[in-house]
Amino acid sequence: MLYIFDLGNVIVDIDFNRVLGVWSDYSRVPLARLQKDFTMGEAFHQHERGEITDEAFAEAVCHELNMALSFEQFAAGWQAVFVALRPEVVEIMQRLRDEGHRVVVLSNTNNLHTTHWPGIYPEIIAAADKIYLSQELGARKPEAAIYQKVLASEGVSAADAVFFDDNVENIRGAQHLGMTSILVVDNQTVPEYFAK
Repeated sequence: MLYIFDLGNVIVDIDFNRVLGVWSDYSRVPLARLQKDFTMGEAFHQHERGEITDEAFAEAVCHELNMALSFEQFAAGWQAVFVALRPEVVEIMQRLRDEGHRVVVLSNTNNLHTTHWPGIYPEIIAAADKIYLSQELGARKPEAAIYQKVLASEGVSAADAVFFDDNVENIRGAQHLGMTSILVVDNQTVPEYFAK
């Protein structure tokens, strides 16, 4: 069996309010306004597909939010999204591999984040057979292409894959292709699934 785990809020807790808090501190733009105005719009999606550079993304977001930040300040905020590892999920990933299953990570992410998190959470790299990243695949969840690329690379059918993600749209995209898909609502979802 192929087990596919999302990264954010599945293996690692993330919090976008931490990002906005750092940007607010640096830019002096009120946090409440950033929270109201920040959207995961077209530049965000292009960045996740690897279609634009980190610098172009930073410039677009600063423009959208009317924030004056250096690239270094922007990046410091962007990396603040990561909160903590979910060790119980990493242990499950390791156990699945020990049992002979294939375990991979599939993340909508971007170059800027992937220069950061592998150094903080080497346990994730150690617990996965392979890491699939949206910016390297040129597609992002819930687009069918990204799931199809992973299944083709792994040489398995959708019926032989189980997918864990915290985003309803991503779950629907995977279900549409015939994958067993589990919506992760909190840090107990994955342990409870395997306890059954």
